[in-house]
Amino acid sequence: MPAAMAVYTDISDEELAQLLARYDLGQAQTFKGIAEGVENSNFLLETDRGRFILTIYERRVDPDDLPFFLGLMRWLADHDYPCATPMPGRDGELIQRVRGKPAAIVGFMPGLSVRRPTAAHCRQAGEGLARLHLAAEGFPLRRANDLGQDAWAPLFAGLKGAAEDLKPGLAATIAADLDHLTAHWPADLPAGVIHADYFPDNVFFQGDRFAATIDFYFACVDALAYDIAVALNAWCFEADGSFNITSARALVAGYETHRPLSDAERSALPILAHGAAMRFFLTRLNDWGATPAGALVRPKDPLEYERKLAVHRSAADLVLFGDQP
Repeated sequence: MPAAMAVYTDISDEELAQLLARYDLGQAQTFKGIAEGVENSNFLLETDRGRFILTIYERRVDPDDLPFFLGLMRWLADHDYPCATPMPGRDGELIQRVRGKPAAIVGFMPGLSVRRPTAAHCRQAGEGLARLHLAAEGFPLRRANDLGQDAWAPLFAGLKGAAEDLKPGLAATIAADLDHLTAHWPADLPAGVIHADYFPDNVFFQGDRFAATIDFYFACVDALAYDIAVALNAWCFEADGSFNITSARALVAGYETHRPLSDAERSALPILAHGAAMRFFLTRLNDWGATPAGALVRPKDPLEYERKLAVHRSAADLVLFGDQP
């Protein structure tokens, strides 16, 4: 099943029929909401011509960013990278509107995400991430990372009370983390288009093999190694909060089968991973108290990433993830 999705805007049969009239995708046979994630309204759509995902963009998504997101997905698909491909309407446009909100229909990608990734899954995921970075080379549009390092302190300024409510003393700890990250954040690393949300629920497998990547709605231009750091946090921590170095080495080794890291990238991975944990802690903390009443959505627990931050904080020299034992 697709993941990292939600439903905020319900769609009537009449509204769906009016939308499909703008496409050449056949007649709807099945249509249902997907109640996961926190970002957009998503629906599984089956017609007599195939399976698709309808997304209605809400909340954080800036409509001005949609040409980048959807154009990137088309670019990747055209460069043999397996990802959901946006479907053009009869007018040739990738973006339509439903209830005044921007919307798009993308092809359904077969495969399954894994809930408990093994080291073998991590290696495959690393390969898939490197392939994405290489396939995106030459994509002509640019989008800054609006949730990058320079955004974290301003975001936290409005969340200090929420952090303290979550865990007494946490606000001061996070403020110290942010000072540390600002002082040590690396510059001039190789940059390009990154996914920026490369979590297990956004990666599909067929059997034990990488099959596809979905959900490009945080994609941007930033340090390529930061994307690896996001993945290390997402894929390589166990349920008990411990860091699995075997999985981390597998992920980086898989990545390097397609794109070897520079020495600067490798040495930056620990601080990048600390920062990536901060990014997801802050956005989860922000969402924790901001989910609309009645939405078919489960906000993600910020304490999961608070625990990951504690690991990075207690071991600032946590192994350089790509080193071999």
